[in-house]
Amino acid sequence: MMKIAKLVVCLGTVAMAWASAAKPYEVVLSNPAQVSGTELKPGTYKVDVAGDRVTIRDSKQKVECAVKVEESEQKYSATTVRYGLVEGKYRVSEIHLGGTNMKLVF
Repeated sequence: MMKIAKLVVCLGTVAMAWASAAKPYEVVLSNPAQVSGTELKPGTYKVDVAGDRVTIRDSKQKVECAVKVEESEQKYSATTVRYGLVEGKYRVSEIHLGGTNMKLVF
């Protein structure tokens, strides 16, 4: 009986971890842009959100930083990036995640 209880607890833990795993989103940067002090070249990146942390990566670079996750009343139809211009350089200020109502504020 004790083995069954342990098995149920283990399976429950694995199921919860799997369900809460971050789904990667895809974002396209059309301009060279800075994220958390790191310059990213134009291209396609994967975005992983875990709580108030985000990881932006491609095959060559990886940037991790804190973000503020906000929810919109409506779902975004496409993933979009908002830039700010600081000292002549683009900086990512927001990412709206397509298919969700989540907005990442940097």
